[in-house]
Amino acid sequence: MTTHLINSELIQKAAQQASQEGRRAIELLEELSGMDALTFTEQLAHSHHYALIQLNEMMQLAPAFEHISFSESLQRECVLLRDEQQLVFVFADTFNQSITSWATERIPASYTIRLAHHDDISAYLAQHEDATRTVDAAISNVDTSAELEVSIEELSLNMIEGDVSPVIKLVRSTLFDALKADASDIHLETQPQGLAIKYRLDGVLTQMGTVGEVSLAEQVISRIKVMSELDITEQRVPQDGRFRAVYRGRDVDFRVSVMPSIHGEDVVIRVLDKQTLAEQADGLSLDVLGFDEQAKKQMRGQFAMPYGMILVTGPTGSGKTTSLYAAISEINHGNDKIITIEDPVEYQLPSVLQIPVNEKKGLTFARGLRSILRHDPDKIMVGEIRDAETAQIAVQSALTGHLVFTSVHANNAFDVIGRFLNMGVDPYSFVSALNIVVAQRLLRVVCSQCAEPAQNTDFPNIKIPASATLKQGKGCGACRGTGFKGRHAVAEILHFDDILRELIANRASIREIKAHAVSKGTKFLHDAALEMAFAGKTTLEEVHRVAPKV
Repeated sequence: MTTHLINSELIQKAAQQASQEGRRAIELLEELSGMDALTFTEQLAHSHHYALIQLNEMMQLAPAFEHISFSESLQRECVLLRDEQQLVFVFADTFNQSITSWATERIPASYTIRLAHHDDISAYLAQHEDATRTVDAAISNVDTSAELEVSIEELSLNMIEGDVSPVIKLVRSTLFDALKADASDIHLETQPQGLAIKYRLDGVLTQMGTVGEVSLAEQVISRIKVMSELDITEQRVPQDGRFRAVYRGRDVDFRVSVMPSIHGEDVVIRVLDKQTLAEQADGLSLDVLGFDEQAKKQMRGQFAMPYGMILVTGPTGSGKTTSLYAAISEINHGNDKIITIEDPVEYQLPSVLQIPVNEKKGLTFARGLRSILRHDPDKIMVGEIRDAETAQIAVQSALTGHLVFTSVHANNAFDVIGRFLNMGVDPYSFVSALNIVVAQRLLRVVCSQCAEPAQNTDFPNIKIPASATLKQGKGCGACRGTGFKGRHAVAEILHFDDILRELIANRASIREIKAHAVSKGTKFLHDAALEMAFAGKTTLEEVHRVAPKV
């Protein structure tokens, strides 16, 4: 792309075009300049006579949110930092002509002004979540005698700032910040001194802070239970529920699990942003998930089979359901009747009959699967096999001319065998039905914007080939300062041939089964993950965290 110097002519062009297109002028100016983020910010600072500050410099300074709060920093894309005894006001949008005068009114002491890229400001705020959440303002003003309202209308800064009830404000702030951070789960853990708030980000559980008041913790849990239509008087048994909120004009579903603990009750909230999931499902394929070429070739070969069972396994959060959706998306050409039964339906697929499990009404996986077989399906997806009855019906379906896609919880492809046999499934029927078992994990990917050669390559148990290009992310605005952006899947694939079927049916040892699988090209999870690290896509530390050698 051709680059252009930032001058008054280019600035005026960006302003005019932004007015016509309804976009932000600063973003258009960056596009028109054709520069990378650092060069653009350097040029912008020079043209406006501001000093530049980068993320690594910002991270050395503490935020001064007592003067400019997190909500204001988020809304105005700025942040006030404390450099020893001096205050530093950092902003990104030079088209916002009133921001410096606004800052002067808010900041009680003298300060200097620095310019930063908006991604760096966002990353700085993300790295200071424990002090930069809208939750904090709610916590500091909480009144534990406040009454709980029943409804939740909208998750936005305006609604949060306008909430009368401090408890509702705290709950909404927690949900809002989780959505903003793209968290998959929210953990509210009751402790002797109050409440711990944690988010799961890219598969990693991160503590965002604590609330040091027991009565507040109880009211927050009660508020979540009211929203989920659960019994707030029952605190001795687990409860499951759901609720819905509006975020940026779209509906977001939250699945709630309440569990009794020695200190009260813990809550885990699964975030199901259906619009985001629908956008991800559009064009979803194995290529998008990041599987290597060998794994994709093996899996696609089995997707084309007219009958049998495709089984995906792994722990919770390993991407099993997403892989099943990718498989369905790749074979969904409109020529087959495809029916799924799921708990819950996370992605909406075109021309596919999707049935949500409703155990309260008696619609279980087993009952739903029996009904599906009377609905003339060609391909069936069973979200998860949880019990012996579902396993038996799924196996029989695969043996009677249907292609069945399903998942089960197991640590690796070989553990699946024991899981099914322990459920009482006939081993001969089981191995006859199975086409392939895919065990998978999701590894965080090194951020492409800030990747650099890895510094720590001393892993005594790993032989690093000379051709390896180990990388790590130093942290930037694009990855919110974590050094990782996104996740890719790695797979351990067990392809069933006649010899393998005989070994399992005759209850051969796992050692014999593994030896045969390796001779036929099966690659263990740890080895597949190492190949990803050697290619510079992830780190060796991430390999040890997610797919250690066993």
